[in-house]
Amino acid sequence: MFERIDYRDGDTPLVAQHLRPEGSARAAVAIFPTFMNSTPGVEDKAQALTDAGYAVLIADFYGPDAPPSFEQAFEAMGRLRADPRAMRTRLGTTLKLLRQLHPDLPQLAIGFCLGGMAVLELARDGHELEAVVSFHGLLATPLPASDTIRPRILVCHGDADSLVPRSQVTEFWEEMDRVGANWHFHSYSGVEHGFTNQRMLDGSPNPAYNSSADRQSWAAMHSLFDEVLG
Repeated sequence: MFERIDYRDGDTPLVAQHLRPEGSARAAVAIFPTFMNSTPGVEDKAQALTDAGYAVLIADFYGPDAPPSFEQAFEAMGRLRADPRAMRTRLGTTLKLLRQLHPDLPQLAIGFCLGGMAVLELARDGHELEAVVSFHGLLATPLPASDTIRPRILVCHGDADSLVPRSQVTEFWEEMDRVGANWHFHSYSGVEHGFTNQRMLDGSPNPAYNSSADRQSWAAMHSLFDEVLG
């Protein structure tokens, strides 16, 4: 059962969803959802992480007026991304809450779609995390990294992602190399954006879902977590 936790970004009230595992948690994971905010697919991933022994916190991008439709969510995402520094501040409030809830645990972050971009922005912004994992996340940024990136980075990417041209892939690699980041990039041939989500919001099958890429990317995440946590 998810626990509702209210928090704020300045004057904007936000609502996170929190899960604790049975027994001691291995680490604490911030989950940044898709541009639709939290969805059943993201919540399933959160539950899977909790079952594996992690405490999880699903972030809120938009606050109490989270858009109910695809079109409204797309517009809300545009407003959020229009001010990159303010967006980073909002993302950081979730990490601050995670650390308040679990001050003695290693801190990790994962994200899907917009959330994948979010965790990369947090790494670029210098946040103290052990690792970040982006699943079909957006790679371009208006604020490229200029300082050393602390967290290990794993990007799980569909090579046929229509939102991320290959030019942005190579630009991302070069950006990471310039600052000496420790990064892994897994690319799945013929795989489109959104490959981890089995269902659309109306419950119909997601044509972009790819069971192999979903399974292998999730396993890669666990492997990285095992490596950084020891």
